[in-house]
Amino acid sequence: MIFTDTHTHLYSEEFDQDRTEMIQRAIDAGVSRFFVPSIDSNYTQKMYDLESQFPENIFLMMGLHPCYVKPETYPEELAHVENELKKKKFYAIGEIGVDLYWDKTTLKIQQEAFQHQIQLAKKYKLAINIHCREAFDEVFEVLDGARASDLFGIFHCFAGDIHQAKRAIDLNMKLGIGGVATFKNGKIDQFLKEIDLRHIVLETDSPYLAPVPFRGKRNESSYTKLVAEKLAQIYQLPIEEIAQITTENSKSIFGI
Repeated sequence: MIFTDTHTHLYSEEFDQDRTEMIQRAIDAGVSRFFVPSIDSNYTQKMYDLESQFPENIFLMMGLHPCYVKPETYPEELAHVENELKKKKFYAIGEIGVDLYWDKTTLKIQQEAFQHQIQLAKKYKLAINIHCREAFDEVFEVLDGARASDLFGIFHCFAGDIHQAKRAIDLNMKLGIGGVATFKNGKIDQFLKEIDLRHIVLETDSPYLAPVPFRGKRNESSYTKLVAEKLAQIYQLPIEEIAQITTENSKSIFGI
């Protein structure tokens, strides 16, 4: 079985003491494909170092996370994204989007940065990896304005309702399903069966949002398998089939 973690922050400081061992644990558990999102320029070199250490397993995205869209720095950060895209191969633009949980005052520039990076994705024929927190209407506003056959990607850490799920799928987005699907109050497990598995990819968002039974603790990529086990229950399918279909879905998005 080959599992794909489509969203994992392997460069996080929370892994500084055991990063190599943590990645090896995941590989031993069958998680052999790791897609690593960018947050801002401070982590770029750490991402490159990881890619050099695990060239067969780690695939990088480039982008500016909405929580790091700050009035005084975001033009410079967007320029950094553009410069890096010119230098090397990336597999998506991400993570990008809108986050109104932490700061509502930056909505306008968050949407501006989101729109700008969507255009970069189209220019480089790359997927987008969307961060959306308490901002479905604001994210859909941007996506509807950019709707096109060459706009596609993943709604990372999807935690919306069935209507929002179908709207995202209608916009050529896969749903990134992680630990939230295992939570008693996560809600998405109640309607996922209504979504065809071809629209689903697995993720952890490690070190955040660890699935049950590790909820509240540090998440890691090996727990992708726990998310797959939950989906196997929901869809009443063997876990091998969950692994195969979701990995194929990830290949259709990232091109590898």
